[in-house]
Amino acid sequence: MKPPFFYISEYDDAQKQIVLNEETSKHVVQVLRMKVGEPLNLTDGKGSLLTCEITDNNKKHCTVSVIGSHLPPPTSRRITIAISLLKNTNRFEWFLEKATEIGVTEIIPLVCERTEKEKFRFERLNGICISAMLQSQQTWLPVLQEPRKFEDLKIWKCADGSNLIAHCIDGSKQELSNYQIDTSSQLVPELVRDSLICIGPEGDFTPKEIELALHNNFIPVLLGETRLRTETAGIVAATLLSQI
Repeated sequence: MKPPFFYISEYDDAQKQIVLNEETSKHVVQVLRMKVGEPLNLTDGKGSLLTCEITDNNKKHCTVSVIGSHLPPPTSRRITIAISLLKNTNRFEWFLEKATEIGVTEIIPLVCERTEKEKFRFERLNGICISAMLQSQQTWLPVLQEPRKFEDLKIWKCADGSNLIAHCIDGSKQELSNYQIDTSSQLVPELVRDSLICIGPEGDFTPKEIELALHNNFIPVLLGETRLRTETAGIVAATLLSQI
């Protein structure tokens, strides 16, 4: 059985002893009833995987000793999902959880013309991403951005990579499942290639927004033959891009 997996917000390579915060300490000591000498794993969400051993099982400030550390390389594919906020907060939270499990690199909440809700509780939503990262035993936490207006897409689009948009209006589109990233300009084979895909709100992007995206060289793509909910479209896009 693998040791339990926990998150720490910061880690210094020189640290040999780590005091866990009160919430994590309580879970380790009171919920899991772990004892001195038992192993556990920690990650800072920036790739570090720490193998630790409990040295003091205080329920408010449990202390662990770092036995070993490992920094797995990041994935060779970086996927950014720019997705509209949703009226139903539970659906957006579900998207965050599943996108994290899939291994999305960055999530940009969008405020579009047809976005019905703009309330954004960063701490709660980032906590959902952390929980999903731990549950799936990953060491890279997706970067959750503050909401951005779709009209400012020139500011946040990928500088080097593929910029994509999924929308429901009829027109020429590429099947995302068959999409091939152009790496002809890639001088170094190991160079990471980025992909960013925009997913609209319940009422889809407006024609004006689509025109703006196309003017900025976004490529229109098709996610399938059926019309998907926003959060479902986000997960389908993340899954397909992770397989390219």
